[in-house]
Amino acid sequence: MLVLSRKANQSIVIDEGIEVTVLDIRGDKVRLGFVTPREMARES
Repeated sequence: MLVLSRKANQSIVIDEGIEVTVLDIRGDKVRLGFVTPREMARES
């Protein structure tokens, strides 16, 4: 398992197409934002 540490507003880019950003950290909860290529389908 690879473990990375990031602070709020820092991002990780995966495979040049997916960006994961730490939006907020409150206590033991972390909010993440994902930017993905348009061709990736969303599941309901």
